[in-house]
Amino acid sequence: MSVLTLNGGSSTIRFAVFGDGYPLVRKLSGRVERIGLSRSTLSFRTGDQREQVRSDIDAPNVPVAARSLVDWFADEHALDGIDFAGHRIVSGGKRTRPEWVTPELLNELRGASVDDPEHLPGEIALIEAIQTRYPALRQMVCFDTDFHSEMPLVARQMAIPRRYWDGGVRRHGFHGISYAYLIEELGRLDDPAAATGLVILAHLGSGASLAAVRKGQSMDTTMGLTPASGLVMGSRSGDIDPGLPGLLARTDNMTPLQFQNMVHHQSGLLGMSETSPDMRELLTVESSDPRAHEAIELFCYQARKWIGSYAAVLGGLDTLVFTGGIGENAPEIRARICAGLAFLGIQLDPDSNRLSNGLISKPGCRVAVRVIAADEEQMIARTVLRQVHAGRSVLPVPGTSI
Repeated sequence: MSVLTLNGGSSTIRFAVFGDGYPLVRKLSGRVERIGLSRSTLSFRTGDQREQVRSDIDAPNVPVAARSLVDWFADEHALDGIDFAGHRIVSGGKRTRPEWVTPELLNELRGASVDDPEHLPGEIALIEAIQTRYPALRQMVCFDTDFHSEMPLVARQMAIPRRYWDGGVRRHGFHGISYAYLIEELGRLDDPAAATGLVILAHLGSGASLAAVRKGQSMDTTMGLTPASGLVMGSRSGDIDPGLPGLLARTDNMTPLQFQNMVHHQSGLLGMSETSPDMRELLTVESSDPRAHEAIELFCYQARKWIGSYAAVLGGLDTLVFTGGIGENAPEIRARICAGLAFLGIQLDPDSNRLSNGLISKPGCRVAVRVIAADEEQMIARTVLRQVHAGRSVLPVPGTSI
């Protein structure tokens, strides 16, 4: 069996096609980038090819990008013989477990868009674009919140009036598909912490979060009700004082919609540096631009602070994992984050860290520090095929309810 995976974001859509087996065979992978900006592009590679083929694509917004991508699939016959499609859904409200797409589920997701206006409308657009062009293709949604759905009650609650909890307001946590993949990879690497130990996972990219994991179970995570909370990110603020919306409403006449736009798209590294949300660009100008330096320092400081906090949550630490665009590719940032954490048993080997080797901690130190490449698409495909093979889910006739 073959699976198409679709991972839609606010400015990027990643896709891949996998063949069944162990390990899964990646037949096609690619992405649509710069959605909503000039010069939107589609790039892809087939099989084990290193060279990417790149072309322009019409993508003024996510729904148009979704339709353009599906049209490209059809023109290239890229989905001939595909059995299933799996989608990453950032948040589905109260739904967390993988589910086959039905009209009822889609209606519920549309209703939940008010909770995640940054991601969910575009993710729904991808599902609908596939439905329109490939009506017989069975589709499954995989929720980013699933990994965190059984966090301890104390980690999910917020100290606001209880009626909001009763209405579903709680800390959901995100990046769960990435974290589930990392735990499985630790198991593949024979790291005992995957099943029995204390692990901190650091997914650091334009979106960034940390998770505290004990014996494979999420105990806490930095993102809460929305993906804008927690760490400083590319253009997201991370945690801020709850009094700030009221202050800006009084001083700048800022509306709730303007505030949401600010904390999602105008803050983080971009807001602090006033130049770029891209850590690579900030590192190149850091020595000459104090704004870039301060943005980088705050990013590293907050990550280091959360690692210390989560070591306290877990009661110790066996393994620290870096992943994501920054976590995998920025040795200097990893070194800055880990500086001063020797008291926890974290010590990097400078040469291994510089080369981004899989294991970057000093030999014999108490905590294993690893770099593992993120692969949410692989995890989505695994989830879909496991559901099929296990027979836990009744396969729906496309366009009908189950």
